[in-house]
Amino acid sequence: MQHSKYLKWLAVAATVGMLLILLGGALVTKTDSGLGCGRNWPDCNGSLIPKEITTEVLIEFSHRAVTGSVSILIVLLVAWTWRALGHIREVKFLGILAIFFLVAQALIGAAQVLWGQGDFILALHFGISLISFAAVLLLALIVFEVDRKFDADKVYIGDKLKWHTIGVTLYSYFVVYTGALVRHTDSSLVCPDWPFCRNGDPTALPRNMYEWVQMGHRFAVLLIIIWIAYITWHAVKHYKNQAALYWGWIIAFGLVMVQALAGMFVVMTRLNLFVSLLHSLFISLLFGLFCYMILLVSRSNLNQRK
Repeated sequence: MQHSKYLKWLAVAATVGMLLILLGGALVTKTDSGLGCGRNWPDCNGSLIPKEITTEVLIEFSHRAVTGSVSILIVLLVAWTWRALGHIREVKFLGILAIFFLVAQALIGAAQVLWGQGDFILALHFGISLISFAAVLLLALIVFEVDRKFDADKVYIGDKLKWHTIGVTLYSYFVVYTGALVRHTDSSLVCPDWPFCRNGDPTALPRNMYEWVQMGHRFAVLLIIIWIAYITWHAVKHYKNQAALYWGWIIAFGLVMVQALAGMFVVMTRLNLFVSLLHSLFISLLFGLFCYMILLVSRSNLNQRK
């Protein structure tokens, strides 16, 4: 049964909007605009609408406005999908995830404005938003019946690929956290060279916490590239007849490579804003794809029990 075109438009709007929240949050962090509205929330510098507009005020206030508007879209999407597609077993769970983590990221953002937070807590902010984005994305894919189009509702995944899928998804969240920690601890340019920290010397160990944070993130990225390359090789070899798995892992490998390249260019361009936002975009898409693969693992387990 084809779903309402209005529900599809809502699903697209909510997904794109959630992506804008992610990128807007990254923009706030990368431009140090978090206190653009002062220590005021939800108002901005004592007014509902800011009276004096600076670059920092514009970025922070726009992010709040987008978050508020998109939150309404997400609540509408969750309510509509619960009513129209509640018989699909993942829908209610995804709806709860989307709203819970949307509220959680908003509260962490508010707490940072009102009272300030430590770097290690702030680094969680992007990852929490990422879970909400992934849940909204999966709801949109269900609305568009992507599973039926790729026969993914009949997918069968072997134990080896299942555990690798779950493992790399969990690990990717750790990689995201280390990347956020790099930014929040101001460690982005502490190692001016790439891939090694100083003068291309692979034997030079980090000398302080900031270099350890930066090089730890680079090492974590290297591991996930190797891991995804192996999974992609396995999927191409054994899952040629299952398009969602075959092409899904090929796309995942492409995304992790452009993500790594973007990270390299962030250093080489000395934090160019456009490159930095691309870096955030690629990891958001990759994590969303991983979560779709987890959905396929869940579908496979159900199919094998039938």
